[in-house]
Amino acid sequence: MKKLMLLSVFSLLILSSCVSKKKYTDLEAKQKETQDLLNTATVKLNSCLSDKAAADARVAGLQEQLADLRSTNQDLINTKGNLTTLTQKGAENLEKSLESLKEKDLKITRLQDALTRKDSVTLAIVTSLKSSVGMNDPDIQINVEKGVVYISIADKLLFQSGSYNVTTKAKDVLAKVAKVVNSKPDFECMVEGHTDTVPYKSGVLLDNWDLSVKRATSIIRVLEDLGVPSKQLVAAGRGEYVPLVPNDSAENRATNRRTRILVLPKIDQFYEMVEKEMKNLEKK
Repeated sequence: MKKLMLLSVFSLLILSSCVSKKKYTDLEAKQKETQDLLNTATVKLNSCLSDKAAADARVAGLQEQLADLRSTNQDLINTKGNLTTLTQKGAENLEKSLESLKEKDLKITRLQDALTRKDSVTLAIVTSLKSSVGMNDPDIQINVEKGVVYISIADKLLFQSGSYNVTTKAKDVLAKVAKVVNSKPDFECMVEGHTDTVPYKSGVLLDNWDLSVKRATSIIRVLEDLGVPSKQLVAAGRGEYVPLVPNDSAENRATNRRTRILVLPKIDQFYEMVEKEMKNLEKK
């Protein structure tokens, strides 16, 4: 552009020396017009360059936004895939949980059925004992606690005071108990001896512990003689430590001196019954 201006000036100088004043004036006017056009073009050029720079900046911004949108879209696609996977796994886990709950419910039902059958047998034993032994004898109590049949017999029916020899009258009662126990070979018969707090020592027996155990084994000998298999019998002595009432009177001490016979299912056989039910469940 500078070269163009110098050339114009140089041309004017030459022309001014070679042409008339009128032509010079015309040329000078032409040169001014050209200069004006040049200035206008320069302004427009600068404006276009400025607009181009602004457009380039907008393009760069839009490209960044496009890149962000593409990244966000990909993240959403990935998240959707993850959610789909999680939903499928959740559904599978829920289905497995439901199946597990159904299986547990069935097992519980089977176990309840087994317990119900056990309770039915227990009730039958109680009914049989009460009809055999008699319900009106105040010295014989028959009840059920936690699925176990308890026969509590006052010592005055079984032993003389301070003795562990079974009386003849007791053998009549024990014969009826033996009949019921023998009808249930899958049940055990535990005999518990209980005493009062009066100190005891006689012969080889040192205290009430010994007396309670010896009385229990004496009852067991009678039940064996009455045909109850020895493997069904268990002897236990509780001494003076499980009283029914305080040992503060002769009457209360007589109440605490007692023998309890527990008729209960063999634990291992009961579990075998439950296990059998579980196996039947697994086959279905």
